Amino acid sequence: MTKIKAILEALLYVSGEDGVTLEQMIKVLDASEGAVIAALKEIKAELERDDRGLDLVEVGGAYQLITKPEVAEYIEKLVQTPKPSTLSQAALETLAVIAYKQPVSRAEIEEVRGVKSEKALQTLMSKGLIKEVGRAEGTGRAILYGLTDAFFSHFGLKSLDELPPMPTADEADVEEDADLFYEKFQQTVLDI
Repeated sequence: MTKIKAILEALLYVSGEDGVTLEQMIKVLDASEGAVIAALKEIKAELERDDRGLDLVEVGGAYQLITKPEVAEYIEKLVQTPKPSTLSQAALETLAVIAYKQPVSRAEIEEVRGVKSEKALQTLMSKGLIKEVGRAEGTGRAILYGLTDAFFSHFGLKSLDELPPMPTADEADVEEDADLFYEKFQQTVLDI
């Protein structure tokens, strides 16, 4: 019974507000209706204790986990609390390439970085730091990316001229300069 309960809890959790029907649980578990109902009753009894924050309910023929009303104020605080997020190293590198080479296509970014950049581009777009600024000429008409006003505002820049100079390949400590550049971006982006 313990394994059935564990599987049911997982199914209920991942189904979210859609819930799981009794028929779905029977089919997934390949168990009898009686065994599934007995496991659901045990889960419900355990959740009804005062030290638990969830409850098991049946709504519209589907079972789902819900939060208890007495924990609602804490959930509201969590939802209202801004989540600090940082940009990954990949996103920072992608942002730097766009800043120095805009307008630039994904293929050009990937050529500079040497790796795929699709996810980093999506992250930067969702944070409003970059935008589509047009299409490249020629076959395929690739999307070109550029910086947004939010980028300049967030980093306190008036123009691209205020960006730190990009190190040249013949400088002795190119890697150190690049690391400092990315550290500065990382520190500034902590509040994005």
